[in-house]
Amino acid sequence: MAILNATPDSFSGDGVPFEPALLAARAVRDVADGAAVIDVGGESTRPGAAPVPLEVELARVLPVLRALAGKIGVPLSIDTMKADVADAALGIGATIVNDVSGLRDERLAPVAARHGAWLVLTHNGHTVRDRGIAESGDPVEDVVREIERLADVARRAGVDEGRLIADPGLGFGKPAASSLALLARTAELRRRLAPLPLLVGPSRKSFIGGALDLPVEERLEGTLACVAIAAFAGAELIRVHDVRAAARAVRMAHALSAAAPG
Repeated sequence: MAILNATPDSFSGDGVPFEPALLAARAVRDVADGAAVIDVGGESTRPGAAPVPLEVELARVLPVLRALAGKIGVPLSIDTMKADVADAALGIGATIVNDVSGLRDERLAPVAARHGAWLVLTHNGHTVRDRGIAESGDPVEDVVREIERLADVARRAGVDEGRLIADPGLGFGKPAASSLALLARTAELRRRLAPLPLLVGPSRKSFIGGALDLPVEERLEGTLACVAIAAFAGAELIRVHDVRAAARAVRMAHALSAAAPG
């Protein structure tokens, strides 16, 4: 899953300059480099980022989606926490809603259901705490419990269970140690959250920077290590900035996995 940031303030800097035609061209290159999904987002989720008004987010993502819909041969995902943005994006060709908030907008699941879209269910520590949900101290237990709860919410809203995707939410409202533990236990997460496909998003995140003591622009190698681990453990989707390098890491991990006994 290739990250396509239609923002001027992405933590990784890859949304600058914000030009729909340039972003569409980048998406085409990402597909050629091995991307199986293009994930378009118009609101930065970096820590401390200011919320983006609905009209601004729509103005950022819709031109890019219009430029890509039906033209690149892979599914389009809309990375948004807003039901109205998801509704508009699905209406012009997106087929996946990547909501990193953990369904903070209660209208989001019904929108996905009405469009027959895929819906990513993310464990977001901020949302969990805002809802007063107690944490067990074991990040895997907490993720499994919250994803199961979100899946129940989505099913009751009409989303087909076969179109739900689980995301443990690396870096979202959780300490670095928890993100590292979740990544190290990817195989366990995949087994316990089955049959939902597992999406893992480690790319350039602060837990990598903390482990390596490196700024965001120097986290490629750390990201690729995480990508290979997640792929070897069976994660079906891995969300990345650096598509060509990550696709090669995934292919290598799959070759090793195929060669492993059992």
